[in-house]
Amino acid sequence: MTEAVAGEVVVTVNGEERRIPDGWSLADLLASLELDARTIVVERNGTILRDRSSFASVELVADDSLEIVHFVGGG
Repeated sequence: MTEAVAGEVVVTVNGEERRIPDGWSLADLLASLELDARTIVVERNGTILRDRSSFASVELVADDSLEIVHFVGGG
């Protein structure tokens, strides 16, 4: 696992390690990835986060494992 430097934590997003600023919320991460919370599903450490309105209050911590699935419309 990648070592974090001061002020950062390392999380895993869809199998890739990422360094993010300490104290970032899930909403911060999604914004940095340019993802719209209305069009995705997030699983954090094996639990699906169903309440999208809580994403701003979900603080990410070292070793969190996130799986983000993006819905694509079609017809």
